[in-house]
Amino acid sequence: MSQLDSGNAAWILTSACLVFLMTPGVALFYGGMVRAKAVLNMLIMEAAALSVTMIIWGLWGWSIAYAGNSIGGVFGDPATGFLLRDTMVAQDGVFTSASLNSNNYPASVDVAFQAAFAMITVALICGAIAERVKYSTWMIFVALWITFDYAPMAHMVWNGGLLSADGAISQALGAAAHDFAGGTVVHINAAVAALIIVLIIGKRKGFGVEPMRPHNVPFVMLGAFLLWFGWFGFNAGSAFAANGVAGYAWVSTSLAAAAAMLTWGFTEKIRTGHYTAMGAASGIVAGLVAITPAADVVSPIWAIVLGAIAGVVTCLACSLKFKLGYDDSLDVVGVHGVGGLVGTVLLGFFMEGTGLFYSGKWNQLGVQLIIAIIAIAFSAVITTIIAFALEKTIGWRVTQAQEVAGIDLADQGERAYDFAGTASSVIREMK
Repeated sequence: MSQLDSGNAAWILTSACLVFLMTPGVALFYGGMVRAKAVLNMLIMEAAALSVTMIIWGLWGWSIAYAGNSIGGVFGDPATGFLLRDTMVAQDGVFTSASLNSNNYPASVDVAFQAAFAMITVALICGAIAERVKYSTWMIFVALWITFDYAPMAHMVWNGGLLSADGAISQALGAAAHDFAGGTVVHINAAVAALIIVLIIGKRKGFGVEPMRPHNVPFVMLGAFLLWFGWFGFNAGSAFAANGVAGYAWVSTSLAAAAAMLTWGFTEKIRTGHYTAMGAASGIVAGLVAITPAADVVSPIWAIVLGAIAGVVTCLACSLKFKLGYDDSLDVVGVHGVGGLVGTVLLGFFMEGTGLFYSGKWNQLGVQLIIAIIAIAFSAVITTIIAFALEKTIGWRVTQAQEVAGIDLADQGERAYDFAGTASSVIREMK
């Protein structure tokens, strides 16, 4: 009988906490980017990503992704592990894990770790639809999207399904698909969903005509730093053990993030003449996104190259929304979609042993391209169905007048900053 590995248990539970912190990090990152009249709405949307996802995960999300019997390699049976059945057990009136997993830590720790992944994935989406979406519609969307998109995608990639290393695609192409911590499941998936919703709900009033500047750049920088910190749980935790792979994932993650921050800055300097704080924050996140699928299988030099390429490509990609006319408010598509695609595909070149540059064979690159394409198609189809249904029933957007006046006041009945009260206080003090 296996014995508990308390070191692994402690590390993965710590990693779960780090990944959980990433959603508040995104809240600050996105919250600083929006205008002052929409910051509360952004923060509460991130709170819904945490809360609604956790409820769905406990009810049937965990079962669909990991606990249920596989149905066609696409999703697990939601009834098998409903309400965490067979994962948690009561002993002498106290609940604990029903079993240990293959790394000899409690299965309950896996539930926590994977719940945090689900939270951050759906949390990324709301940056694209900032400043114009009703909170009530967003909450319903989160519940539906975690159920029908995220959980099945996690099952397909990480639980032996269609897009996994053991799946039918990998077997057909003679190379094991690799997504260490979520290039397809998290970043490509969220970015495609974000783009679909943006196309359905339309642009903000004034998009491309009036300036929509971030109201609090220090918030953005703080959010980026918290994301870098949380990413150690995201990537190093995906080793699922306190071992050398976890240690190397920490190193490769930081190498890529650092390289992307610098190359985004150089690109920005050439284009605009400035190294901006916004660019530094965005570059950090772009590098973190790009290394996510490859953190355990690319050497230090290729981690740097991967991050450097991602910094340049994502910086250029973020300007496409103005040329193509889609209002991705906070560049979810440019940073997470393009960054995730860069990491997933370049892994086919750089992967130790089986990558094109090592083996001279195209198998790894081919399988990476195919799983990326399927992930894009799956997310696009499922999100289109959900988002279109919501648009035609309860609707996504607040009224144009409410949007102009500020969604915080319209939807939350509050303002983030009491400018009037501050001004009154200053006048009283002057008297």
